Amino acid sequence: MRTKKAFGIQTVFLLAAIIGALIFFSYQMGLSNFFSTLMATSHDLLLNTVFFIMAITVLSGAFGSFLAEFGVLELLNWILAPAVRLIWRMPGVSAIGALSTYISDNPAIIALSKDSSFIDNFEEYQKPALANFGTAFGMGLIVTAFMMAQGFFREAFIGNFGAIVGSIVSTRIMLRFTMKEFGVERRPSGSETKTLKPIGRKIRDGNIFQRLLSSLLEGGKNGLEIGFEIVPGVLVICTMVLMLTFGPGDGGYDGSAFQGVPVLPILGKILFYPMKILFGFSSPDAIAFPITAMGAVGAALALIPRFLSEGLVNGNDIAVFTAIGMCWSGYLSTHIAMMDSLGYRQLTSKAILSHTIGGIAAGVTAHYVYLLIIFLFPA
Repeated sequence: MRTKKAFGIQTVFLLAAIIGALIFFSYQMGLSNFFSTLMATSHDLLLNTVFFIMAITVLSGAFGSFLAEFGVLELLNWILAPAVRLIWRMPGVSAIGALSTYISDNPAIIALSKDSSFIDNFEEYQKPALANFGTAFGMGLIVTAFMMAQGFFREAFIGNFGAIVGSIVSTRIMLRFTMKEFGVERRPSGSETKTLKPIGRKIRDGNIFQRLLSSLLEGGKNGLEIGFEIVPGVLVICTMVLMLTFGPGDGGYDGSAFQGVPVLPILGKILFYPMKILFGFSSPDAIAFPITAMGAVGAALALIPRFLSEGLVNGNDIAVFTAIGMCWSGYLSTHIAMMDSLGYRQLTSKAILSHTIGGIAAGVTAHYVYLLIIFLFPA
């Protein structure tokens, strides 16, 4: 935490912005309706969306802990390591970082980076790219499970493929920046990494049944913590986004949930044709998902049920949402802290730029792969 003077010019601008926003919404909706809708939307999100996402995080956490306890993650790491070295130009041991963030969240890569048996496999210029590589898979299992729970199985798999492509783009761009930063010459394929060192795994005490039960319960507890952590993002960010996405009800403003002033759709209409070409979005309102996913993917997921009930999105949109949501996974809110923890704060802007491009690549890939799949295998 830094210390600053009690208030300054930023305080004045922030206060003016808050007053301006309050006047803007109150003029359109009425002051009473504005506050009523604000509370009603947050309450509805908490009851009908947050608890649903929390149930998924608990089950996903239990499943991930089970995989880790019985060596499945290590097996997948061993299988995936050659591809990681060849495609991402990262040490093969990075695969376990991707798997760790996939079943949990972005900061899992930071915990691994503090383990000398893990980080010693990396060249100095590769270490900053861990933020991009890990973030691209953050909350992947939760995002995938959520989309499948909505009935979009094929689209979720396509989205995962798009996120993988996005991670490649993001990581390779970041590696170009770091190689230049550290004065590393471009190396031929296969020579970028040190020899893979095996990483042992710790297991719980007890017999197989005790380990199974402990891993499931402790994993579920960790998933519950992740579920609690996304509550502020969903209630604060998603409420704001929804109130900037939907307009009045059929009878006008009456203080009901999910009403607001449709500002984002206006922005979406301006950007609709570029988004249509890149992502194939079926509605201007869809722009709300990637904007929200930049800050908090949990909040972005909370938009999906409402979009589906309003008929604003289709299968292609879900595939793109999965790819972008998984690849970006709230990178704007985590990248600064992650780069600081890795010890490369000066490269934060380059990491964010690389990941922005990677997320766009993920969405574009998901869109065109979806079109190809639909053409080859129509439902």
